[in-house]
Amino acid sequence: MIELYQPELLPEVWLTYKTPLIRQLAFSVASPNILCAVPEQLPIQHAFEFHSDTFWQQHYHAYQSRLAYLDSHPEAVYDFLNQLKSTRLGLRFEMLMWFWLRDRDYHPFELLGHSIQIIDGAKTVGELDFLLHNHDTQQVEHWEVALKYYLAEADCSLAHWYGLNRSDTLARKLNHFSQKQFQFKQALDVPIQRRFAVLKGQLYFAIHHLAQSSTTLTPHWINRARRLGLWGSDIPAQAERFYRLQRHEWICQNAQASSLPNQWWGDGLYYRAAHSQFYMYRAAPLISYPPLTR
Repeated sequence: MIELYQPELLPEVWLTYKTPLIRQLAFSVASPNILCAVPEQLPIQHAFEFHSDTFWQQHYHAYQSRLAYLDSHPEAVYDFLNQLKSTRLGLRFEMLMWFWLRDRDYHPFELLGHSIQIIDGAKTVGELDFLLHNHDTQQVEHWEVALKYYLAEADCSLAHWYGLNRSDTLARKLNHFSQKQFQFKQALDVPIQRRFAVLKGQLYFAIHHLAQSSTTLTPHWINRARRLGLWGSDIPAQAERFYRLQRHEWICQNAQASSLPNQWWGDGLYYRAAHSQFYMYRAAPLISYPPLTR
């Protein structure tokens, strides 16, 4: 049986806040990456790392007093996010990370630059999300941040994790990190010494995998400290106890239900509060499997 969450590994501390945007900010800082290691199947061109779960726990604790204040006085976060005109969740997540990194009193990172374009002649060859000077290690770090939601289809191997847009796959994203985004040795005339992928969000197992052995289904590089969701094209049992999450709640659900219990099912992310269960519903025509061989 697949264990979807092990709370002893990393409590979901972002759920202690009442203001929706501050819950999202707390999630952005405190949540672990969805992967705990680079899959060995990935061909590495330019090496990169993931921060440990402990790293995010420590930085959440250092930021906890600030989050408590912002929970009652969130205006600064709302004003900062109002710069964002796009509704894309990935850009919202990047803005939340940027807000935290700008709060210099709570971490050792000096922000050297954000969205740094690398230009070769008349051509833009890349862009760095964040360039940081880590004053604890005295090293310059390049961070690429992404918020992703991937569904395991045929199995849980690297090749079979798909985003809601099927051209967006986990393998493609990791390859993009290694082949393109982490190719630069310097930026702003500063040598880069370490490269980190900040890859947060949620992974979803197919509901029909639940009855199978988790030891054969779960690769070691999937981070079990992050709650896993389920997905399927069938309406689950006790469907009336689920409600549909609003788009921003994909980062972190609001403290109070944001919609009525579900009456009909369309594509989207649903939540069952009594069991803290996430279910990504995808209508069957949108899912295609290769034909079975006989």
